[in-house]
Amino acid sequence: MRPPTIRDVAEHAGVSKSLVSLVLRGSDQVRPEKRQAVLRAVRELGYRPNAAARSLSEQRTRTVGVLLHDLRNPWYVDLLDGLNSLLHAGGLHMLLADARLNRRTGQDPTGPFQDLGVDGLVVVGTLPDPAALGAVAERIPVVLAGAREPVPPGVDVVAGDDEKGARLVTEHLIGLGHRRIAHIAGYGAVGDLRRRGFEATMREHGLADLAVVEPGDMTEEGGYRTTVRLLSRPDRPTAVFAVNDIACVGALSAAGELGLRVPRDLSVAGYDNTSISRLRHLWLTTVDNAGHEVGRRAARCLLDRLETAGGEGRLQLAVPTLEIRGTTGAVTD
Repeated sequence: MRPPTIRDVAEHAGVSKSLVSLVLRGSDQVRPEKRQAVLRAVRELGYRPNAAARSLSEQRTRTVGVLLHDLRNPWYVDLLDGLNSLLHAGGLHMLLADARLNRRTGQDPTGPFQDLGVDGLVVVGTLPDPAALGAVAERIPVVLAGAREPVPPGVDVVAGDDEKGARLVTEHLIGLGHRRIAHIAGYGAVGDLRRRGFEATMREHGLADLAVVEPGDMTEEGGYRTTVRLLSRPDRPTAVFAVNDIACVGALSAAGELGLRVPRDLSVAGYDNTSISRLRHLWLTTVDNAGHEVGRRAARCLLDRLETAGGEGRLQLAVPTLEIRGTTGAVTD
């Protein structure tokens, strides 16, 4: 049995094909009774518009490519939820890809999206070569979300205020009486900003000589190894601020294996307020980086550029907040 066509819908509703098209496009130039007749015919016949044909007629696919730095990063969940909610309301659908897979083969991670003719591109997280987005941005709107790397002209950047977030958690630890505070640092612009916020806050409190920064790879294993090194020092820190929640989980494991109780013997804090941090047996103190809001703002930027192309790229920073839970407490020594 062949699928119903727009002609079948028109005959069933007793209207013209052009009026059915107006209803399906959401036009407000259709009388309510005619609109209801068409929508009733669509439901009764089980009609689904031909997306390919509609794309040809509108010269749009109504799809947005979303290129993730690493699909395994749990912080992206909230960001994608915020992004999708606004794109969906605007009649757009997301197509996801993991840039990590393309890096292994040396392929252009944006290539498949361009082949599919997406209307716009949202890059989530840090890419190895953000400048490569320049050629794409000349053809379609591009937004970078959740990262602070340099971007070509005309590309909007939406992220959390990482330096402010790092200041919040460092102030919290100092307020609890901690002086020997270590930071497990990350990489890229986001890692640099979080480190900068930590170091500036320690310096402003006269604690620069007691601040320790150890580089990490932003993984659980990296957080574990780095914390083992930190806790093996004769002047071991009484608090550790990790660049993200995943590294913070590794820090917790290291403390436990070395017989330290958190937070009585060691306070530990993370960043991003991922679902991991809210697990009851972890219950991490962490910085909420406003992932959902970052996603919504990124979608708004893209929708605006689809409506009005051109113009300089903009930087928008969402305001972070501190979530105080069970892994930080007053210093005891």
